[in-house]
Amino acid sequence: MKNKTFGVCFGLLALGLVGLGAPASHAKSRLAAGEAGGGTETATTSAASSSSSPAASSTSDLQQRIDALKAELADLNTELAAAKDADSATSAAVPQDQGTPPAAAPAAAPAAAAPMPLPTPSMAGPLATGIPHELPAGPFGKIEITGILSGIGLFNNNPYVHGDEGHVDISNAQIFIQKTTGWFQFYLQGGAYNVPILGVPFAKTGPTTTGLFGPFPVGYAKLVKGNFNIEIGALPTLVGDEYTFTFENMNIERGLLWNQEQAVSRGIQLNEVYKKLTLAFSWNDNFYSNRYTTLSGSLAYAINAANTVTFVGAGNAGNTYVRIGPANSFPVTPAYQNNEQVYNLIYTYTKGPLTISPYYQYTVVKSDSVYSSFGLSPTGAHTNGGALLANYNFKHGFSLSVRPEYIKSSGSVATGEANLLGYGPGTGAFAFTVTPTWVKDAFFLRGDLAVVHLTNFVTGDGGFGIGVPGVPLTGSNTNQFRGAIEAGFMF
Repeated sequence: MKNKTFGVCFGLLALGLVGLGAPASHAKSRLAAGEAGGGTETATTSAASSSSSPAASSTSDLQQRIDALKAELADLNTELAAAKDADSATSAAVPQDQGTPPAAAPAAAPAAAAPMPLPTPSMAGPLATGIPHELPAGPFGKIEITGILSGIGLFNNNPYVHGDEGHVDISNAQIFIQKTTGWFQFYLQGGAYNVPILGVPFAKTGPTTTGLFGPFPVGYAKLVKGNFNIEIGALPTLVGDEYTFTFENMNIERGLLWNQEQAVSRGIQLNEVYKKLTLAFSWNDNFYSNRYTTLSGSLAYAINAANTVTFVGAGNAGNTYVRIGPANSFPVTPAYQNNEQVYNLIYTYTKGPLTISPYYQYTVVKSDSVYSSFGLSPTGAHTNGGALLANYNFKHGFSLSVRPEYIKSSGSVATGEANLLGYGPGTGAFAFTVTPTWVKDAFFLRGDLAVVHLTNFVTGDGGFGIGVPGVPLTGSNTNQFRGAIEAGFMF
């Protein structure tokens, strides 16, 4: 580097000496420039020429050039020092060619995004499915596995038999296996589960699993083409604003309106997303009746990122069917509801930590003499109901959910319409549930505090407490308080 510096200095000095060999030519050039520049400049040049000899003029010009060269040399030395500093800062990492400037350090790569929870099973919050475990599956490509293990403790007053005041059981021991990419996808849910419902006696997890939808309650194949897909198998319902299993919902127990809705049906479902519209249409067996005569559909419109309005309709398009026998001993196919028509209007607001979802529900069961053959009233009835589902997520994993709801059936004991609620014809029911929840990583802990109050109740027709021995909902109490605790892991 020193030799290069000396070479630059000697080269510049040589250029200056060459200028000494032609003073006359420089003088002529300046004079010509002065003449072209105008009279004032010409007079000045002439005066300078007359008062100075050519030798003095050439010596002064040379000194100016030498001074300029010294200044330029100082600038070069400054640049050289800066280049040396840059070389020493980068040479330890990457050897650089000294004739090229140091390469800029590469920008730091952005941190990889954390895996997102899967969209299935559907979750209303505040719980969320665990981060999926990915496994290679040969011709199926990559499959993802999640699951839940949780237990429940439940207690209530006014039981229908002595000893029914409290229960401890497994609420979920389920695995979810799914493929979510490509034109062929699938979802399979298996294990044990419980479905506690407000205002209804608690059932053990074993009989619930075998009596409802079996150890594989939900499972379907999915064919995808752009924004359109077809699902075939055991499908979650389109009806209502609550899902079936405890972990999917804001509250542990299902509400009064949910108890009038189908939960899982076998059939085929078509789904399409077009701009702000989401459409779904299903042909299925309604309340697991094994008769494919029910049509259901939903239309959701996303007003904006925070507001959505949904309309849902479903109903039996075939003849009235009442399922009997051991297969319906739980019963998974209630006689009236399996032949009903049901309609929902749902509004959902979600922004930041707040979710609010009020919805209206109307159901109707037509009169049919077929019911008389099974000891049921042949006179139809209808219900009107409304509920508000709300949840707010606080800091540090805490959240609070509330659910006020009311439902009323038509008719009376005197006119003998269908008993749709289970508390007698023409009765109504109000319920309020509050559910605080705490989530820490995969662990969650939450509790339900709820009350159900019956309205338009006729004593002895279907209240809480002990009535006919061993027969639920034959007591005379109109209130039931219930508490539940659920804890477990989403993995």
